[in-house]
Amino acid sequence: MPARAARRTAATAPPKAGVDEAGRGPVLGPLVVAGVLADDERALAALGVKDSKKLAPARRETLDLAIRGAAAAVVVRVAEPAELDRAMARGSLNALEAELFAEVLDALGADEAAVDACDVDAKRFGLAVGARMARPCRIASEHKADARHPVVSAASIVAKVERDRLMAEVGRALGRDVGSGYASDPTTQRFLADWHREHGDVPACARRRWETTRRLLAPRAASLAEFEEGSP
Repeated sequence: MPARAARRTAATAPPKAGVDEAGRGPVLGPLVVAGVLADDERALAALGVKDSKKLAPARRETLDLAIRGAAAAVVVRVAEPAELDRAMARGSLNALEAELFAEVLDALGADEAAVDACDVDAKRFGLAVGARMARPCRIASEHKADARHPVVSAASIVAKVERDRLMAEVGRALGRDVGSGYASDPTTQRFLADWHREHGDVPACARRRWETTRRLLAPRAASLAEFEEGSP
């Protein structure tokens, strides 16, 4: 009897949302925030979802399609480099990410959610997200939530696949191999160095307030300052 009651409780549990991001750290390309709403989290777990970083690209793409078929709803928000630079100028990305997470949860119509915390203080991040929402929502904000909640794992996969797709579009538009966009990626390093040597600046897909970009632009900024000081 207790086992049957437990099954009924699980079957009638309210829909749950999960939110995660991809692309917070790279020097190139957008930040992508994705949310997934599931009527039954077990359906996502059965697909084999997990932290997107632990999956091969082909597996992520396969799961992305499966998630979109199994989920009650999927919502994606994209912040381009210029928006990320403005957020950094105000202090950090945390406030922008809280705003994007809130937008995604509102769009999903979520009453209950788990989110992968971007702030070192997970509780503070959850409160920041909730404060920006237009509707009440019970939010569990945790570090490594993508390893604990299948619905957040699913959001992690959707966000990563979308960011990879957008980075491929950037490369095609520029006619260059831009790599992953991470500063540690040798292909990204070569692309930025070559572009700067050819154009004396960085491309629009670069985040100008990131340390890698600032180092490239430092000689140019110094020259401009000297010119302005010497102007009549």
